[in-house]
Amino acid sequence: MERDLTSGSVFKTVVYFSLPYLLSYFLQTLYGMADLFIVGQFGGVSSTTAVSIGSQIMHMLTVMIVGLAMGSTVMIGRSIGAKNKRQAAECIGNTVTMFMGISMVLMAVLLVLVRPIVGIMSTPAEAVEGTVRYLTICFIGIPFITAYNIISSIFRGMGDSKSPMYFIAVACAANIGLDYLFIGLLGLDAAGAALGTTIAQAISVVVSMVVILKRKGGIRLEKSDFRPKRMTMKNILKVGVPVCLQDGFIQVSFVVITIFANQRGLTDAAAVGIVEKIISILFLVPSSMMSTISALAAQNIGAGKHDRAKLTLKYVLMITVTYGLIMTIIVQFVSVPLVGLFTNDGAVAVSGAGYLRSYASDCIFAGIHFCLSGYFYAYGLSVISFIHNSISIVCARIPLSYYASVHFKDTLFPMGCAAPAGSLISVIICAGVFIWLEHHEDKYQNT
Repeated sequence: MERDLTSGSVFKTVVYFSLPYLLSYFLQTLYGMADLFIVGQFGGVSSTTAVSIGSQIMHMLTVMIVGLAMGSTVMIGRSIGAKNKRQAAECIGNTVTMFMGISMVLMAVLLVLVRPIVGIMSTPAEAVEGTVRYLTICFIGIPFITAYNIISSIFRGMGDSKSPMYFIAVACAANIGLDYLFIGLLGLDAAGAALGTTIAQAISVVVSMVVILKRKGGIRLEKSDFRPKRMTMKNILKVGVPVCLQDGFIQVSFVVITIFANQRGLTDAAAVGIVEKIISILFLVPSSMMSTISALAAQNIGAGKHDRAKLTLKYVLMITVTYGLIMTIIVQFVSVPLVGLFTNDGAVAVSGAGYLRSYASDCIFAGIHFCLSGYFYAYGLSVISFIHNSISIVCARIPLSYYASVHFKDTLFPMGCAAPAGSLISVIICAGVFIWLEHHEDKYQNT
């Protein structure tokens, strides 16, 4: 099950490990987009808006769970790199115990708060009930969402990026089929989309558990591994909590921007929701590279191979920046048909196209700080990423989005400029921190 990532060609290792990661992210994004696409074919703008708002809230919760699980990926990766299988087993067991407890608490709290959450989002009146139904069903499925993501984080920490890809492929196929059943045949609109998502996640978890039970790996778990260990959980949370808070803060900024759009009316609300889904596709490579550098660097750091970790960063940066430049250029020519794939409303397509054209350049800038952040995660320095993202959100993303929403009523293009502006601030901070760390290697290579 586990794979050594500390030897051989660095570039080949990056490609070998990142491709399944990329495909996993693609399938997970396709999984999320299927709801929006299918409800857009069978429902009206209110249904599309309900699913786009509801799925954004679920995406925020998911990325926070994934961010917290980054602590497990890094600590397991370090243990594997150091050839300490007993420590790896303890990290895996404590991860399962901790996250299952968190998921049950989250489910209970969010079910109680579902209507206040919909109200805070300034959801257009026509979409309120659909959004409530969507979120209620999805909140019930939080334990399954959590289970899938912690299983994936464990596999990736062990150097296996392929198994999570297979698990999400099962979920994606099931979700698309169930969406057509619940939305297309049964006419359940937003509720049908949520049912498809929740059931598909449950199927994926069942399949992954069957695979784990049948596969014999080199790490043997004991009952004692599932008992909470203060230092083990502390080390996981030391990396995971700043990443979770950072990702949560970023998603809150997206929610705030969505509120600004919702206040402009149903057309702009639907347009922004659709573009956020498209952006999630464009960010597949930067996101996969961030996760790749985290897992690969963690193993190499555990093995004491710091130069190899640094070379890995170089390659993921080259790949990410090249990709970002290409995607930014392409989007300028195909923005209207891209948005049009998710709506039959011409006004929504035109409005969304302007937002997408300005937003697209964030692939370049966000890609750079994603890679540097992933490198920091591997060293346990995730607090740096929390700081730079917080600064960029407070100083650029939210204030610039608000200014554009108030002063440019006829177009979403200026609102889209806020994201790359914020990422540029993050890039400057990350580059400065990296240069400082290069001159103080002895202080952080022993963390």
